[in-house]
Amino acid sequence: MPSSLSASTVQQVIDAARKAAGTAAGLRPSPADWRDQAIYFLMVDRFNNPHAAPKHNPFDDPNYYAFQGGSYSGVRAQLAYIKQLGAGAIWLAPVLKNLQFDQGSYHGYGIHDFMAAEPRFADDPAQADDELRALVDDAHAHGLYVIFDIVLNHGGNVFAYQCPSGDQTCLQSQGAEASFQPTPMPIQWRNADGTPNASWTAVENIANKPPDALVWPIELQHNAYFRRQGDPDSNGDDTIGDFASLKQMRTDDPNLQNALIAAYEYVIARYDVDGFRIDTLRYLKGDLPRIFGNAMREFALSVGKENFFTFGEVLDQRSEQDIARFIGRNTQDTTLPQFVGVDAALDYPLFNALKPVVKGFAAPSAVNDMYVQRTVIEQDILSSHGDATRYFVTFLDNHDMKERIRYVDPKSPNLYDDQVTMGLGCLCSLPGIPCIYYGTEQGLHGAGSDPAVREALWGGPGFSTQSAFYAQLEAIMSVRGSVPTLRYGRFYMRPVSGDDRAFGVSPYPGGVLAFSRILSDSEVMVVANTNPGQQLTVSVIVDSQINQQGTATGLLYSNKQAPSPPGAVSTLANTVVNQPGGGSSTGTVSAVHVALQPLEVQIVQAA
Repeated sequence: MPSSLSASTVQQVIDAARKAAGTAAGLRPSPADWRDQAIYFLMVDRFNNPHAAPKHNPFDDPNYYAFQGGSYSGVRAQLAYIKQLGAGAIWLAPVLKNLQFDQGSYHGYGIHDFMAAEPRFADDPAQADDELRALVDDAHAHGLYVIFDIVLNHGGNVFAYQCPSGDQTCLQSQGAEASFQPTPMPIQWRNADGTPNASWTAVENIANKPPDALVWPIELQHNAYFRRQGDPDSNGDDTIGDFASLKQMRTDDPNLQNALIAAYEYVIARYDVDGFRIDTLRYLKGDLPRIFGNAMREFALSVGKENFFTFGEVLDQRSEQDIARFIGRNTQDTTLPQFVGVDAALDYPLFNALKPVVKGFAAPSAVNDMYVQRTVIEQDILSSHGDATRYFVTFLDNHDMKERIRYVDPKSPNLYDDQVTMGLGCLCSLPGIPCIYYGTEQGLHGAGSDPAVREALWGGPGFSTQSAFYAQLEAIMSVRGSVPTLRYGRFYMRPVSGDDRAFGVSPYPGGVLAFSRILSDSEVMVVANTNPGQQLTVSVIVDSQINQQGTATGLLYSNKQAPSPPGAVSTLANTVVNQPGGGSSTGTVSAVHVALQPLEVQIVQAA
């Protein structure tokens, strides 16, 4: 395990990667276009272990916050399962080393060594680095790219606060947390067993530094690199402060920035990783998102990865505006450097709109409104790929949302199952790179806490390729993979009508969501009935320039066993169309009649 960025072993790895670039022995090249690679996101500890059952029973205990025993070898054992589902990449929750005394960091976000693999995920902890590299190599052999979830904002619970008098937060947590203070507080760095060491008040001065404590590599070992101000100020900037016991770093310090950049360059070279998902992107200071994104791209180019992908988590009520601040570059802001930073973001704005629409709680117009707002906010944002929106990573559930997309009614467990497949049909057809959260394809469900949506999959339903959810998602992914229009096409919300005269985007919960993707002379239409109890028949506007009167349409996918086929293209006169972007028009339109069962989605080849 390297302990210093300047150690010869580290430089040898980087030099070897650069030397091998472009050769048969080089690192895996990047994909030509990440939109071809649907992502499967998993938490290593909660996914699979082929050698042992989960440590805790039941597998889905919503109150269990410790390690279950998932492993690198467990992921390797199911790579074919993930590939068959239709994924082109796997996103691993953090796999770098956390503090070994911390039994609550099964999630991996409490990193204390930024250049070593987590040994608790290894069959042989002493070989963790090699086992992680073997997982990546095996994924590549299966035709899967690998994305690491990484942390720049904070480390693990590496030190304890010396509790100020009367600070109940600090006293109750035994120094793991403290109330906000405007200036740095005295601290004690922890021993390998987690106990604070009274003589370790400055990490720079510690002798005989244990590899299972402190923070590594050694270039990070400066008190000044950590904020040491406790929890965020409830009346101030919520981006300044620790994440509970996870200690925030001073990411505006140029020396710390350089050390983190060098550490993650090593990670790319050592493990042959293909992309980074950056945790808590909006908390980074000192223009680090732009600096880091560009640095990773340039380093990856030097080792043969021409299209290394970075996307960040920007989770906030103002997420659309915040995303624009942290990704790509604003072409109207001449004060910023000309290089482009992080490529994309997790698409929380779409999640916040699409999920309630799928659930029938919000009108389909909510999705339209989100895209209208995005057009305004993102119009000057340029990513390394061009239009940033096309590379956002879209999702319906994940490890941070304390509710899975599937809801199981106690009285009728399968009543709302079609909501899941309807939502996935829409998700995989919308702009962006769809991401499937592990277990969705096996019908996992739950709500209320982090563990409630982080089940031990191998302790529950397992990995059947015959499950109804798996089969439906495999079919959806197959359509997306075989129809370029669904991956690259221009996007249009489509007005619908129940009487062939008045058209508009549905303004009522339980209405019909309709949109098209157009690529060259091909149009694919997606129509979803979000009403759980009523069949709906509507006409959907299509492009009149590429769809001729009487042209037959084709049904590419439905989540129902006996769907009604869509009608041919028809011409409707004397219509009134309320346009998705605002305003209205009258005249003749081309449309397709679609009859939808409750909670049915159809993907229709219109031209």
